[in-house]
Amino acid sequence: MPLGFSISPASDVPIFRQIMHQIQRAVAARALRIGEQLPAVRSLAESLVINPNTVARAYQELIREGLLESRSGRGVFVAERRQVFSEAEQTRRLRHLAEQLCQEATLLGAPWAEVSALLETTWKQLQRKPGAKS
Repeated sequence: MPLGFSISPASDVPIFRQIMHQIQRAVAARALRIGEQLPAVRSLAESLVINPNTVARAYQELIREGLLESRSGRGVFVAERRQVFSEAEQTRRLRHLAEQLCQEATLLGAPWAEVSALLETTWKQLQRKPGAKS
């Protein structure tokens, strides 16, 4: 798997959430592709020197959200993209993230033009196929 996990035990973000966020970013950036297998729970836990239950919790949350799927006896894989959340829930989640971004940008004193340009650049980078020239 082309994903190197980096865990910060001192962070106020729980370790299982750190794992979740890294997997979500890797899927969004297409570093992890549909159908690709993730490391076994015990293997990842050993490499990160954490409790296997922490990895299992991250995987279970992402399975519940529809990003991953468990294949009996085979492991955990990146799932086919499907609509897991209702439109109302999707809008609620996006609004929450937009509010967080706007609050942080306001605290930093960033002008809207800069925030907007960064959003557009990031969006385009995520939509680009891996290996495509910039």
